[in-house]
Amino acid sequence: MQSVAEALDRLAGLAASPTVATLADAFEAAGFELALVGGPVRDAFLGRSTNDLDFTTDATPDEILAVVKPVAEAHWDIGRAFGTIGAIVQGHTVEITTYRADAYDGTSRKPEVVFGTSLEDDLVRRDFTVNALALRLPQRTLVDPSGGVEDLIAQVLRTPAAPEVSFGDDPLRMMRAARFAAQLGFEVEPGTHAAMSELAPEIDRISAERVRDELSKLLCTAAASRGIRLLVDSGIAARVLPEIPALRLEIDEHHHHKDVYEHSLTVLDQAIDYEASRAVLDSPDLVVRLAALLHDIGKPATRRLEPGGAVSFHHHDMVGAKLARKRLRALRFDNDTIKAVSRLIELHLRFFGYTDGAWSDSAVRRYVRDAGDQLERLHILTRADVTTRNRRKADRLGFAYDDLEERVARLAEEEELAAVRPELDGQEIMAALGIRPGPVVGEAYKYLLDVRLDEGPIGADAARERLLAWWAARGDA
Repeated sequence: MQSVAEALDRLAGLAASPTVATLADAFEAAGFELALVGGPVRDAFLGRSTNDLDFTTDATPDEILAVVKPVAEAHWDIGRAFGTIGAIVQGHTVEITTYRADAYDGTSRKPEVVFGTSLEDDLVRRDFTVNALALRLPQRTLVDPSGGVEDLIAQVLRTPAAPEVSFGDDPLRMMRAARFAAQLGFEVEPGTHAAMSELAPEIDRISAERVRDELSKLLCTAAASRGIRLLVDSGIAARVLPEIPALRLEIDEHHHHKDVYEHSLTVLDQAIDYEASRAVLDSPDLVVRLAALLHDIGKPATRRLEPGGAVSFHHHDMVGAKLARKRLRALRFDNDTIKAVSRLIELHLRFFGYTDGAWSDSAVRRYVRDAGDQLERLHILTRADVTTRNRRKADRLGFAYDDLEERVARLAEEEELAAVRPELDGQEIMAALGIRPGPVVGEAYKYLLDVRLDEGPIGADAARERLLAWWAARGDA
């Protein structure tokens, strides 16, 4: 946390930047108010860098366009219905929004957009006091009608208006509280937290797409489990992601097993750490984080209490993949994300047979083939899934996975494993067997692929001989 003086110095430097100064001069010359608002101002106090430049003004969208056009390299009005105009000014993307005074009517999934005339009124209708800060331009005057600076110092999230009013206006703000708690490391003020629990059913008024986007932003924070925990504790997760609170399985006094809910949050934390330390994927990686959070959601449906006090979860990987597909579709995630997450959940147990006995090269090839383009994510998820407090067991699993990755790398170098395929393609198979296109070509291709996986490269001539032998054995020659 910066001191107020340091923050004001940072804001003065930002206000003097070519982009901000150009807009400030243009709006002042046109007779309109302009203020830098929200994240950039908050982050100046937190000592954080910011890439977003958000402004608010008393100008209407049409008036904003008239002011911006002469000074912008490009502009767009995709958010005009909500009062927002986007532009590129001096090489930086900016968004400029008319003062707002809108609210939900209590039944609709969309707010009624009403433009305001006062900066202070606009700030009071924002989500949290720490985001309800503005810097008037070109005067460079800090505007803080709700005590946002004090809350930044206290590291507290609180709504500018009464939380019942703020969350009633836009219930998605309850999910934003979880996201900002994770992103900033702040605590939610007790009255605000209580209102989240009381008004949790109101989240049903929000479209699946908006819920998805907010959940994605939360998961892409560095401390995502903190936000997930808040959603679960407040009852919001039970309405938007019910599979997670369902992981808090009742522990029978005679049957002992790992706390699946806490385990899943630990896996999420560890996956985030591996994602950063391995530095192979672009970070944050939403697919990895969704898979880590959801990887055990099949356990409640498959839980069995066995004789002798054991607990089993047979086939929870396959059940979990099916449940993940259903939930992610309901949240309107794209097909590629759904496919990748569900595939990772299907495969997340595959490695744990590696320590039972030495895998053949064939088994390693199949592991790589089945993972496909999700191999690096599977590496991360599998490593993160080791949460045992038994250091000897954890080390044994870690060393075993090191060994597996070394074998994958060696085979990949020797055989171009990532592109493993039979030595004969479909056209060559049809030519060798004298057949037309049809299902049998696929069967022959699969047979040769199994040979390739089991034995490695054998060459085109040997593959053709094996194919003809397979064909003869079928009785089709």
